[in-house]
Amino acid sequence: MTLIEIIAAIAGLVCVWLTVKQNIWCWPIGLVQVGLYIYIFTSVKLYSDALLQIFFIVTSLYGWYMWLYGGKNKTELKVSVIGKKFILWVALILAVFPIFGFIMAKFLGASAPYPDAFTTVASIVATYLMAKKRLESWILWISVDVIAIGVYIYKDLYITSGLYAVFLCLAITGYIKWRKECVN
Repeated sequence: MTLIEIIAAIAGLVCVWLTVKQNIWCWPIGLVQVGLYIYIFTSVKLYSDALLQIFFIVTSLYGWYMWLYGGKNKTELKVSVIGKKFILWVALILAVFPIFGFIMAKFLGASAPYPDAFTTVASIVATYLMAKKRLESWILWISVDVIAIGVYIYKDLYITSGLYAVFLCLAITGYIKWRKECVN
């Protein structure tokens, strides 16, 4: 498992680094990462995370398209902000993750069901906002990374935990960089 985890971690690191730079190759490289993590998370019974990777496959394809053609007149998409409506996305996350965690605990016997559910639900919203190049996506990624580091240490996924520590640094960098390039 360690070799697969190392390859997945490297692909993830490259993916997030390219995302910070707004490089379109972040999406196909992200597809490699999520494919490997489906296997990894299923094998350690982090079912929410495994399901999340399937979602990432779909949103990676959507994000790839949006970044290329999601702007005015099917041009490249620019970074923008949601503004005050961001609180609605946060409220949605806070309302849904306990329900999802309960389902994962009761019916699947998931390990760390509530933190796992939080990272899953917040990642879904963050990925959707990232595909739309919304600055606030980085705020969600920062919160996901902080929680994920603890979950992966708890599950002895030290390489993945270290990866998420780097992701945390990249998310902070991404927020700062994207904020400077924001169109509104």
